[in-house]
Amino acid sequence: MKSKYGQYCPVSLATEILGERWTILVVLVLADGFHRFSELERALPRISASTLSARLKKLEDAGVIERRPGESGEKFVYFLTPAGDELGQIVFDLGLWGHRWGRDLVTDDLDPEHLIWSMHMRMNTEIMPAQRTTIAFEFADQPVKKRYFWILAENKKVQACLKHPGFDEDLRVIARLRSLTYAWRGFVSLRDEISKGSIRVLGPAKLARAFPDWLLGSMLANQERMYPGRERDLQRSFRGEINSSAD
Repeated sequence: MKSKYGQYCPVSLATEILGERWTILVVLVLADGFHRFSELERALPRISASTLSARLKKLEDAGVIERRPGESGEKFVYFLTPAGDELGQIVFDLGLWGHRWGRDLVTDDLDPEHLIWSMHMRMNTEIMPAQRTTIAFEFADQPVKKRYFWILAENKKVQACLKHPGFDEDLRVIARLRSLTYAWRGFVSLRDEISKGSIRVLGPAKLARAFPDWLLGSMLANQERMYPGRERDLQRSFRGEINSSAD
C-alpha cells in the first residue's frame, strides 16, 4: 500500500508517520511513561507483537522515539525524543477531541484489560491504605478468559495483574463491563451504580465505602461529551444531578 502522499503539505508529512493503525496509541502509551515492550503490549491488548514491533521501528526511523539498551530482562526500552514529547501533547489534544466528539461506544469497543490498565494508572494512592491492598475485578458478562483481573496497591505503588497475584483479595468488584467503563469515563456516577447494584463491591465495609474515592476516573472524565447520543445524555443527566444536589 502506498504510504506517501507525494505532497509538501505538513499535515500530509505528519500523516505519513502517524496515519497507520495503532501508531498514535503507541505514542500515547510512551507519553504515559511506559517504556518496555511488555508494558506497551499490556497497555494495548489488541495489538499483535509483530505490529507493535513494526510501529516502533517506523517511529524510531522518523525520529519520534529512541531505542535504548534494556534492563531487567528487556532487550530494549523505548523513549520519546524531543519530537515525540511535542507530539505527546498533540495526541492528548486529539484524545480530548475524541472524548467530546467521537461516536458512542459499541460492544466491540469494550475491553476489560484496557480498562484495568487505565484504572491502575489513576488510583488515588494518597488515601489508599499503605499496606498491600488487593482488588479483584469480576466482569460478569465477559467470557472466562476476560472475566477476572486484579489491581494490587502497596506503599503508593500500583500494579495491574492479568493473573491472580497470589494474595488474598481485600475487595471484589463485580460489574458489567459497560457499567464500569461508563463510570470510569464520567458518564454515570460510580456511587450511584453501586447503590443500584449494577456494580457490587464485596469486602469489609470500611474498604467498600472508600473504594469509589480510590478511583480518580479517566483524565477526560470531567470534559463535556458533545456527540449527540446516549453517552452525552447520560453525562448530562449525571451532571444535572450533581448541580441539583449542590444548590
